[in-house]
Amino acid sequence: MGNSQDKEQKKEESSPPPPPLHRDDADEEDETVKQLGDCSSVYLSLQECLVNTDRNWKACQKEVQALKACSEKRKEQNQGK
Repeated sequence: MGNSQDKEQKKEESSPPPPPLHRDDADEEDETVKQLGDCSSVYLSLQECLVNTDRNWKACQKEVQALKACSEKRKEQNQGK
């Protein structure tokens, strides 16, 4: 009986570590942020505010409104092209 346990322990020790959790999500988010162009810094400010306020959207309304304004400005610029 002890042999099968020893083999399992060795198998676990030799297996490669799992990839970091949510790595794909982070990569995907980076791509999304890049697509925001000029608004990416505003978006990141909003994210930082949400982290600092425990996701309190009311406390981050300044950042929300700034992102909304930036997004609308971008949309207008793209329609003009």
